[in-house]
Amino acid sequence: MTFRKRRDALRSILSGPSCVRPGSVYDAISIRIAEDLGFELGMFGGSAASLAVLGDPDIALITLSELAEQMRRISRASALPVLVDADHGYGNALNVRRTVEELETAGAAGLTIEDTLLPQAYGEANTQLISLEEGVGKMKAALDARGDASLVIVGRTGAASITSLDDAIARARAYEATGVDALFFTGLKTRAELAAIVKATTLPIVLGGAPDAMSDPAYLRDQRVRVGLQGHAPFAAATHAVYETLKALREGLPPKALKGLASAQLTGRITREAEVKARSSEFLGLTK
Repeated sequence: MTFRKRRDALRSILSGPSCVRPGSVYDAISIRIAEDLGFELGMFGGSAASLAVLGDPDIALITLSELAEQMRRISRASALPVLVDADHGYGNALNVRRTVEELETAGAAGLTIEDTLLPQAYGEANTQLISLEEGVGKMKAALDARGDASLVIVGRTGAASITSLDDAIARARAYEATGVDALFFTGLKTRAELAAIVKATTLPIVLGGAPDAMSDPAYLRDQRVRVGLQGHAPFAAATHAVYETLKALREGLPPKALKGLASAQLTGRITREAEVKARSSEFLGLTK
């Protein structure tokens, strides 16, 4: 599957009638598993990227080159379309252009650009936003940087929980006017807030961090939410599994006594062992 097909698949999700729950992915194996399980979309989050690449929390330490390289590994491993959290675009509007160029060539189906002030300013304990005008400039720069018009650009704001709902709506309307393909909201706490946003905008919505009261798929579908995030539990689960396995080995448990390991069949399917063997036979003349 070419990158264009992946991007068209994401566009079909955004223009479709349902709310899709993406699988949180962060490396080659996790996206293979998501694809194997039938997820329609992968989400490569900024926090998952920082944890997988650096082992650091999500405080804007990861660089664009590190994010793009990890995306290349992910896109090589699977044809599943991936929406990438590109944070603030790694700088100003000109940096946003570079971010779009790099993630486009790395195979992203789409990417999100947010209006959070990152990295966090000196002496400021609370999250801050850039101005609406600077946010608009970033969205325009992202759209201008596309070499492939099918690449999905999503404008993101967390203003609802940082400044006000009115500010979130004003920013969303301004970003929509630039021509972005969808709007991403975080920090919404009530159905009334989402209803106000739906009334004020027209684009497909990506929703992150919503409370349980806003998790019903039918409700989200009717509110024009086309992608509903579910956090990054897979990384947490993988961390727990590795920790417990290493702990057991450190405490002297024999490897053969370990529980909860992937079977040879599952490992072979995820690593596409059969395909590798077929190529080895065809290209190397190997018969085993």
